[in-house]
Amino acid sequence: MDLSSNFKALALYNQRMNKQLLKVCKELSYDQLHQETHSFFPTVAAHWNHILFGDLIMLQRLVANNFVVIEHSVLEKLPTAKSVNDTFSSTISEIQIIRNVVDSLYLKITETFTSADFIKIVKYTTTEGYVIERTVGEFLQHIFNHQTHHRGQLTCILSQFGLDYGCTDLPVIVPESM
Repeated sequence: MDLSSNFKALALYNQRMNKQLLKVCKELSYDQLHQETHSFFPTVAAHWNHILFGDLIMLQRLVANNFVVIEHSVLEKLPTAKSVNDTFSSTISEIQIIRNVVDSLYLKITETFTSADFIKIVKYTTTEGYVIERTVGEFLQHIFNHQTHHRGQLTCILSQFGLDYGCTDLPVIVPESM
């Protein structure tokens, strides 16, 4: 599988997994959503907000480096990511609205990149003030790995709540790419 196809599959996987897990999270009460879970982030809501933070700040960095052009009307629908502790919403319904826009953007973005784009350099400053330079390929890999990593933490929490979140295997979730 070439890199372009790989990133398209990962974008599709992330979109489908986010929908799948958000649907399960809608079964949680408001109290459960905000209950201390003693995990990487304190609550289920905090996990979702952090995943959004990662995606939003990476999107901002792609736009700032002129690798992606997003219509102003779409950007207006999205909050601006500033800190790893940003809270974009306290309800799953509101998170789902933002998540749907972001996931659609990542699908569109991965459809536009070519093999030549993956070796171009993205330069940005981290929230800690470090200047980083990575290839677009490395940058995209981080985006999708970040989501998968934190969704893995969420599935552990959902299991502890006794909820069935279904299969998470990429070949099952995105069979058409395999």
